[in-house]
Amino acid sequence: MSTATFSYHRCMFLLCLNGNVMILFCGDPHGEFDHIIQRVQQVKPTAVIILGDLCLSQPFEHTFASILELTDISFIHGNHDTDEVKYYDHLLACPERNLHGRVVEIDGLKIAGLGGIFRSQVWYPPSSPRYTTRTDFIAHCGKGNLWRGGMPRKHRSSIFPEDIQCFEGLKADILVTHEAPIAHPHGFLAIDGLARSLEATTIVHGHHHEPFSYDDNSTFNIGIHGLMEVAPSFISPRS
Repeated sequence: MSTATFSYHRCMFLLCLNGNVMILFCGDPHGEFDHIIQRVQQVKPTAVIILGDLCLSQPFEHTFASILELTDISFIHGNHDTDEVKYYDHLLACPERNLHGRVVEIDGLKIAGLGGIFRSQVWYPPSSPRYTTRTDFIAHCGKGNLWRGGMPRKHRSSIFPEDIQCFEGLKADILVTHEAPIAHPHGFLAIDGLARSLEATTIVHGHHHEPFSYDDNSTFNIGIHGLMEVAPSFISPRS
């Protein structure tokens, strides 16, 4: 980690490859986006990845209209993105920008995304999952709990085992998640397991608002307080 500062009110993470700003990872915005827009206008990164809890009060494309031509913006969802109907609709109306359950390539780096959180009603590792798939959950939750004919809105941000299983056979250099890996005081070994299966060398996550310092310099907690600019000397793309 070459530089780290915490003097600003918002938290962002600049991933640099060979000294060139490439990807801007942004911690949970919770409805405030001026800091992201201003930073993009300043450094013009190749891509922006927001780590959940956007809590959009207007559609995604409207929120970031001023920078859509400057960079490629993607996100994973957080637990608060299903708190209100407007949050859900404004965010999930852009499935092409959603990294959840996918591996994408950005300038030679493969990035996998896992949004949402673990919940005891579904799966709270290390306990065994109560439900493996959304279909199984819907079959047992009762019609009165359904939302728009499907999953209850709250649990559309719950992590199911099928979300992990969908990465089987895939590889990535970086895993971005909302939940934290086990080294965090509130982390989960299941996140580490997914990173290992992907052979990812770096994990970047949000959710926990206070930045947490990991010892291995390959895992980064991007909180919402402070600004953290990190320039790893090199992250090798998978061959």
